[in-house]
Amino acid sequence: MTKTEVMKELRVNGTAQNRKVYRRHGIRGELFGVSYAALGKLQKRIKTDQSLAEQLWATGNHDARVLATMIADTSKIGVRTLNAWAKDVDNRGLAGALSNVVAAAPSAKGRMEKWTVSKNEMIACMGWHTLASIARQDNGLGDAYFSKYLETIESKIHTGKNWVKHAMNNALISIGVRNPALEKKAIAAARRIGGVEVDHGETGCKTPDAAAYIKKTAAHHRKKAKKARKAR
Repeated sequence: MTKTEVMKELRVNGTAQNRKVYRRHGIRGELFGVSYAALGKLQKRIKTDQSLAEQLWATGNHDARVLATMIADTSKIGVRTLNAWAKDVDNRGLAGALSNVVAAAPSAKGRMEKWTVSKNEMIACMGWHTLASIARQDNGLGDAYFSKYLETIESKIHTGKNWVKHAMNNALISIGVRNPALEKKAIAAARRIGGVEVDHGETGCKTPDAAAYIKKTAAHHRKKAKKARKAR
């Protein structure tokens, strides 16, 4: 598909209701209001196309940029492009979408380590969301690597910027469900941290209680693993 064809489909699939919802979630600038279900269907048709992804990102349209993150070729996207895209991010939704691309790219660890200490709220937010994605991967990284981030989260989460706090909490949860040893450490850290106050604006969204979420998710994973073993 060409950029013109994609933009036409995005425009047709946008709705006033979605635009209203997205605005409440802090999305500014041009957008059509395309549902993630519709974006997913487009992604399945396009599959992976880095050239098209870069063209869509360059439009500045929010829906086009989210789709760009969905069709980006993580084996080809370079650090320069990731840095340029990161500088354009101005809302949490797009920050989360781009962090998924970063986490799958060869430069993931380097970007994450640099971005988590950024003074820019959205870039730091992407850094912590990227760490969360890395923690969910079977990448051979040892517990010590993630333990040091648990210490950072515990010491800095309450003084962080709004969406950075939310992303840190997400990273805390993801580290906590990586394995039983980190689960214990993350729950202990979460209990010491206590409640995390995040302003979600005009939405009903809430930042989850990390300790409770880790326990519930870890228990679910153990149940699935047990069921899989019995099925063999």
